Amino acid sequence: MFSPEGPRLRELAVQALSSVERGYDLLAPKFDHTPFRTPDPVLDATASALGRTGPFDTGLDLCCGTGAGVDVLSQVCRESVTGVDFSAGMLSVARQRARPPGPPVGWVRADARALPFGPVFDLVVSFGAFGHFLPREVPALFAQVHSVLRPGGRFVFPVVAPPRPGSLTYGMLLGFDAVMRVRNAVRRPPFVMYYRTFRFGGMRRELARAGFRVELWALTEFGRRRDGSPKVRLVVAERTET
Repeated sequence: MFSPEGPRLRELAVQALSSVERGYDLLAPKFDHTPFRTPDPVLDATASALGRTGPFDTGLDLCCGTGAGVDVLSQVCRESVTGVDFSAGMLSVARQRARPPGPPVGWVRADARALPFGPVFDLVVSFGAFGHFLPREVPALFAQVHSVLRPGGRFVFPVVAPPRPGSLTYGMLLGFDAVMRVRNAVRRPPFVMYYRTFRFGGMRRELARAGFRVELWALTEFGRRRDGSPKVRLVVAERTET
């Protein structure tokens, strides 16, 4: 699962026994060499889909990590791009990465649940961050995103089709979540990272309640499952005028 440049098992254990913020500070130097980073094909497909509907003026990468989503925004935004994350370690790595020419990029350390912006963005993206939020936190998170978008602005993120119950992948994710629940029951502060808390149906309902009109775009590059449904979708949530 990990390249030779990635973290060792002992390093991952130390990170998992820390808080989320401290854990990602420790992981940051090697994060891009782990499977936790969104794969390039998903990033490229998202950039391609957004490119067909853009360009946009200003963009925000929510929970930006080392900045892979900022690179997507830089391809489709004209005026400025911002990355926000609460891990100082992740932002430090993001600032040091070489980037292609594009609009000015800024980095802000902040909690996604209390964003320090007004309605100044036309596009917000997020990649692989929702497992760090408990179900009860999702409504407030979506409300925050709504508050920083201009009317008509879009909140966009990819969603991979969930594994089928009984499959090996399903069992592995279920086991991971069980381990994390036991860890959080016996140790503080908690390390919030669950794979099965962000349910598709609930996500759509909460986006609608927050004031978004939701569309689902199939990312055809990844094909379809046996039942004909896309393997990967792009959730495109547009802020309504009110």
